[in-house]
Amino acid sequence: MRWKTGRRSRNIEDRRGSRSFPGRSRSPFPRGGGRALKRGGGLSGGVIIIIIVIGLITGQNPLQMLGMIAGDGGTSLSLPGSEPQGVPLNPSAGDQDADFVSVVLADTEDTWAQLFNQAGSSYQAPKLVLYNDVTRTACGLGQAASGPFYCPADSKVYLDLGFLDELKRLGAPGDFAVAYVIAHEIGHHVQNLVGTSTKVFQQRQRSSKKDANALSVLQELQADCYAGVWAHHAQRDRNVLEAGDLEEGLMAASSVGDDRLQRQAGRAVQPEAFTHGSSKQRMRWFRTGFDYGDVSRCNTFDQSIVH
Repeated sequence: MRWKTGRRSRNIEDRRGSRSFPGRSRSPFPRGGGRALKRGGGLSGGVIIIIIVIGLITGQNPLQMLGMIAGDGGTSLSLPGSEPQGVPLNPSAGDQDADFVSVVLADTEDTWAQLFNQAGSSYQAPKLVLYNDVTRTACGLGQAASGPFYCPADSKVYLDLGFLDELKRLGAPGDFAVAYVIAHEIGHHVQNLVGTSTKVFQQRQRSSKKDANALSVLQELQADCYAGVWAHHAQRDRNVLEAGDLEEGLMAASSVGDDRLQRQAGRAVQPEAFTHGSSKQRMRWFRTGFDYGDVSRCNTFDQSIVH
């Protein structure tokens, strides 16, 4: 990937070296089971109080409701503003991985700003937090072992750079594989901004476990498609792809398919338990976004076109 001359993003917090906290989080890369479901703008204190009241009235666990919105499974939740603050990224000459992440994030900012502008709206870029091991988020405690994740309650993507080695272990080496993962998480941010996440959460609340899982798959596949949309425009407008890059992205999408992860865990493939989609589905939707570069082609929620 041609990236060294690219613009660097200012929207990176570097928490590496900060104090760690015990806990866990969930992520679609590669071992987690959840994705962040929340509307744009984050969880305000007033919204949290309202959700707690509703939970008490209906008999539902308020922490579980908050966790489902935040994508943390109800294990923990911290109020926005209580997270540790990182410092702006200023990568040294030897910090190439962080520098690369900064360039990819900047490229997603440029692409989505243009697409939102064409749609008559404005893009609110998320922050990307680099951390080691464990960090606090507005969605609870984020843990590196769960992989990269997006927290809609603070509009931040969280990434431990050790995940780059995990991608290689999963059979998805190469810089563009990492770029795909980042672009997928940015896809969740786009869903958050346009209200898709809220609609999915509301529908999941009214659904059986099986149907709720199916909705999760559709949401994840759309984020894959959005990652492909970014790659399409990055290539068309800035010629960033080198030979083999597209294949790296497709391999990364395949490596985190639910069926492949189930097999690697020594389990039988159970499609009804999928939450992110099969390898074939994830590759297909990333490729759809890449081929067309059109967000309207990413309507994974049209059941008739999901195979």
